[in-house]
Amino acid sequence: MQNRHQNHAIARTHDVTASRKAVWMSGTAILVGMMLLAGKAFAQDNVTVSHAYNEYGDIKYPADFAHLDYVNPDAPLGGEISISASGTFDSMNPFATLEGTPGALSSIVWERLMTATSDEVGTMYCLVCETLEYPDDQSWVIFNLRKDVAFSDGRPMTAEDVIFTHELMREQSTPSFRQGIVALVDTYEALDDYTVKFTFNPDAPTRGRIIQMANALVMQKAWFEETGARMDQSGLEASPGTAEYVTASVDPGRQIIYERNADYWGKDLPINVGRGNFDSIRIEYFADTSAAFEAFKAGEFTFRTETSSINWATSYDFPAIENEWVVRQEFEDGTLPAATGFVFNLRDPKFADRRVRQAIGLVYNFTWTNDNLQYGLFQQRESFWENDRLKAAGLPTGRELEILEALGDKIDPEILTTEAVMPHRSGDRPLDRGNLRAALALMEEAGWVTGDDGLLRNADGKTLDVEFLETRQSFDRIINPYIENLKRLGVNITYNRVDPAQYQARTQDNDFEMLFGYWVNGLQEGTGFSQKFGCEDKDDVFNPAGYCSEAIDAIGDQIAAADDYDEMAALVRAADRIMRHEYFIVPIWYLGKNWAAYFDMYEHPENLPEFGLGHLDYWWFNDEKFEALKSAGALR
Repeated sequence: MQNRHQNHAIARTHDVTASRKAVWMSGTAILVGMMLLAGKAFAQDNVTVSHAYNEYGDIKYPADFAHLDYVNPDAPLGGEISISASGTFDSMNPFATLEGTPGALSSIVWERLMTATSDEVGTMYCLVCETLEYPDDQSWVIFNLRKDVAFSDGRPMTAEDVIFTHELMREQSTPSFRQGIVALVDTYEALDDYTVKFTFNPDAPTRGRIIQMANALVMQKAWFEETGARMDQSGLEASPGTAEYVTASVDPGRQIIYERNADYWGKDLPINVGRGNFDSIRIEYFADTSAAFEAFKAGEFTFRTETSSINWATSYDFPAIENEWVVRQEFEDGTLPAATGFVFNLRDPKFADRRVRQAIGLVYNFTWTNDNLQYGLFQQRESFWENDRLKAAGLPTGRELEILEALGDKIDPEILTTEAVMPHRSGDRPLDRGNLRAALALMEEAGWVTGDDGLLRNADGKTLDVEFLETRQSFDRIINPYIENLKRLGVNITYNRVDPAQYQARTQDNDFEMLFGYWVNGLQEGTGFSQKFGCEDKDDVFNPAGYCSEAIDAIGDQIAAADDYDEMAALVRAADRIMRHEYFIVPIWYLGKNWAAYFDMYEHPENLPEFGLGHLDYWWFNDEKFEALKSAGALR
């Protein structure tokens, strides 16, 4: 069978088991190199060599591309961009998830073997590697590393660092990641100083193998050996990286500054042209979003991505706006919105009955909330994949129906004959009386009856006690009306807003009943699907509800083995349909846009890509505008 990437990847094939040196020293190697540069494919013995990889679709950029389509290749270098973060931090190690709170952007200092773009779905391009090689059966992958990659301290990066980082991940990363990588990779080795090979476990799903290894980051072996540090321990110092930015200063809980490395090895790579344009990225920490907004208005930081509808609709009338020092702008956002909502902790027996979950969801009023508290700016989320590519709609048909039918008694047969579950509709009053009646009927079916005091009680006379956990004060105005509706339903609800440190500790321990939560899904799903929704990882931080389903486990295995995009998409739509039916999250809102406000000294390409605002990536600093703002007294 012809390799599906041959028409798109810059490829050659050869017998990897033969002498590698003999191949490269032959005249054939010269021909191969010429064909690579020309963007042509060369086939022999079914091994692909390419500058890029995509599991399903086309690769947009050939090996000899000059720069990404959406960047300004002539963007000037210089200046600072400053943003805010809420809460606090006490670590610069983002991998010590079970202790400490990592600083914002703390992984910015490390690079991965390959990198994605913002105008494609699923394509990875070589970054610290020059090419990758893999056979048709994807039983292994080889990364041929660039020979000029250097860490920020000047030491060269070699295959030894790649292998060492992989071993760290196997031994000291989060439990779910450790289990996944150990199950995926059978053997790994440095074939020479600039060549690494990963051989996959034959029993591991084929789908996602190469992408997962392409995402492997590289840390410096020497630093770990010299310091005795561990990946699973928090700390304010971290391994040097090879990336464009380095950590310049850290003031725990208050400020982080990253600076562009003037000696960055990859500044002239086509994938990097027009990117990383700021001399520094400064992050200012504030106790909450309200304090951060006040600081922005005063010019204490200069770029704000807004998430509050009330702020966006009513609060951008401060002097810096009136003086035209600050630009307020709305950008289209084609990224897949997170599957956000009010999450039930299914580990708690009180939520075991789907009817109870449905009833609690019925008294959330999106229509009234959006119209009266969010200025009509949002849309109601329906799907876990709120995008026409993967969203289940209407009745199941075709391949999607076949997948569901094959699951047999693992699913409710109602799923086969009804349209995909949609969020309920509500009226224009805070509490929709029709939905309240429906919710009370569901509760009664589930064994909860309203007592004389208005509280729901089960057959044992116990009330339905629920704690809603939150940390952001700005959410009070959204959550409180929902809390009042739940009280009207008869739920003995407590709204408990805690500080960020306590919130993080409790959510890490799954010590909650309901909260605002989310799943980050993708337009291409692979092995990561099961980590988010599978039974084996139901207690992992990536699965806040603790959701577990035999049907979803079966679909996850099929997604990991899917041969093409259409099959993967049909499987995801089937999963979407099942999970929406299970109702373990009350779907709320999504925006579909980026709201940004910034002091008028930043510029961006006219043709911004579909999948990213990119203000820290491919925007740039206008020095003349900065001087004008400074002279006007706009900035501190």
